[in-house]
Amino acid sequence: MGEKKNHEDQKYITGLLQNNSFVIQSIYDKYAPKVVNYIKQNNGSADEAQDIIQEAIITIYHQASQKNLQLTCPFDAYFFLLCKRKWLNHLKKNYNKEVTINEATVSIGDDAQELAFETEIFGEKQALFAEMFNKLGDACKDLLKATFKIKSMEEVAERLGVTYAYARKKKSLCIGKLTEMVRKSPKFNQLKL
Repeated sequence: MGEKKNHEDQKYITGLLQNNSFVIQSIYDKYAPKVVNYIKQNNGSADEAQDIIQEAIITIYHQASQKNLQLTCPFDAYFFLLCKRKWLNHLKKNYNKEVTINEATVSIGDDAQELAFETEIFGEKQALFAEMFNKLGDACKDLLKATFKIKSMEEVAERLGVTYAYARKKKSLCIGKLTEMVRKSPKFNQLKL
């Protein structure tokens, strides 16, 4: 199976990664109005639409920086689908509302569907991880945050004022606890595909 070629709209992903304000403004100018209109037609407000748009952009940024997101479809279709999915999930979780789905709003290809789905799942996994991470004790959180920033365990141990052996053992225990908390969460089984 051959590799899919990146779409020319990959420039939007690259711009987000580079925090290019021109590209970010361009996304808001070109693609946000369609999302705002869709959300307003489906039991939402302009403010809620802006929240969804911002959430989608942040999720795209994180997926691009952590998973090297490669766009194989037009950004318009991908972004709209991602925002739409986020909005429908928001309605389902918070209001249990019925929605009007107008599929004619944008021409949607399989690549856009697949990328939007992957990005949504990535965002939900990130949120679950953050939720469980925040439930860890302070000692575990401090140790793991230090290991995220500093690659050398010797340096981590020195900064935290503990021995190298203790830091390694504690890191292993903390990661085990975090993994267990994530796996025991009811949300985890919903994310398994």
